[in-house]
Amino acid sequence: MSETNVIAEIVERRKKDIAERGYNFGFEIPDKRTRPINPFMESKGVILEVKRASPSKGNIAPDLNSAEAAKKYRANGASAISCLTEENYFNGSLKDLMAVCEAVPDVAVLRKDFLIDEEEIDIAYRCGADAVLLISGMLTLEKMLSMTTKCKELGIRALVEVRTLEDAEKVLEVKKQYADTIVCGVNSRNLKDFTIDLLVPAMLKNKLGGKVIFESGISTPEAASKIASMGFTGILLGEFAARNPERTWDFVKAFKETDENLCGKKLVELANKVNLRGEKPMVKICGLTRKEDVLLADELGADFVGFIFATEFGRNVYGQRFNALKDCLSKVKAFKVAVVTGPETEEAKAAVQLVKDGVLDFVQLHGITYDQMPDYIKDVPHYFAITKKSKTEDFNAPKLFAYGEPRYLQDSGDHNYETDEHLWLAGGVTCENVESLIQQFQPELVDVSSGIETSELGIKDHAKLRELIKKIKG
Repeated sequence: MSETNVIAEIVERRKKDIAERGYNFGFEIPDKRTRPINPFMESKGVILEVKRASPSKGNIAPDLNSAEAAKKYRANGASAISCLTEENYFNGSLKDLMAVCEAVPDVAVLRKDFLIDEEEIDIAYRCGADAVLLISGMLTLEKMLSMTTKCKELGIRALVEVRTLEDAEKVLEVKKQYADTIVCGVNSRNLKDFTIDLLVPAMLKNKLGGKVIFESGISTPEAASKIASMGFTGILLGEFAARNPERTWDFVKAFKETDENLCGKKLVELANKVNLRGEKPMVKICGLTRKEDVLLADELGADFVGFIFATEFGRNVYGQRFNALKDCLSKVKAFKVAVVTGPETEEAKAAVQLVKDGVLDFVQLHGITYDQMPDYIKDVPHYFAITKKSKTEDFNAPKLFAYGEPRYLQDSGDHNYETDEHLWLAGGVTCENVESLIQQFQPELVDVSSGIETSELGIKDHAKLRELIKKIKG
């Protein structure tokens, strides 16, 4: 199913079920609502989900008792509870929704489903739901407006989910009329192929404005904290919550206790740069030691410029060398990166302070594992670089993504990369091989250092620099 538009498939099956069984799918629905309406996500918090299965994961918690799970979520501080009612692919039902609403009368409940008609909103309201999910990508603007109108008439809210810029534009039109009725959410999961990109919600956050919920892809409290640092006002925790309802408090605590900070703001900036790159890879010119090289790289369109803060390397600029080029950096549009190899070194601490002071933008933790990262770096804009030495079974891309690290660099001299759609590659890149590497790996970012140098270490050859960026950017 990975090559199929899953939403389209679900909707077609849904239309057939409605035609055969009605909007109540054969369940007996109350004639009137008896449960009071609870405010849905008016303040920062976590939505925990009652979920038995999904198309991408299969069975998640097949024996889950929806009412008992809801009670555990409430005890663990859920601001709202999401209940899957889709039967064919998620093994949910309206029966689950009614059970959850009865079990937690004082917690807001979201009916999460692939709703296509106003009648389904009325059903959700009578079952006790305080909000319904509307997926922008599968509804026309006219349908979204009419369904949101229904929500407003009933006094409940709509969690309006987007994934693309087109979706967001549609939601903004709805928001003009129903700002108090809708809550915006961005799904990090692409339901067409199930891939997850933790930067997609950040790309759309500022576009949507106001309160935004981050959906999908969260599996650790560290990830929840990282998302809070980007300024999201809510997260929706699905699979992990269903598998581990008793452990959800850790996520609630991590998210609610983390404020928006410099690290998160810079990740949002990074997301916007990624979004604007088009089809061409981004370029990082690293190992810079001279002012003229920095300025030329920036003039030619480099997206990142990197400086080594490690005394064991010949390209190290820590100290007087960096001071000599520091005054030109305020003119540089590219992200400015300090590369550190020892988390507790004097150079690393100086680099972190430069980022805090706004002189630099990111710290590249080169060959440093997640577990080695000290607390003083966690709230500073950073990303990891996996090297042959640091790459182990318990330090790899899946672990970094699980901790909420949306991007990482792979430095491999033999070009043995874990290929994925967000690949940042480094190692032995030259003007001669860069085009073949791009064709082979389709990276999001190419990092180059020694491959464009003169015979002198750290001195960039301007002709090679021009040629390289032209070959990458076109």
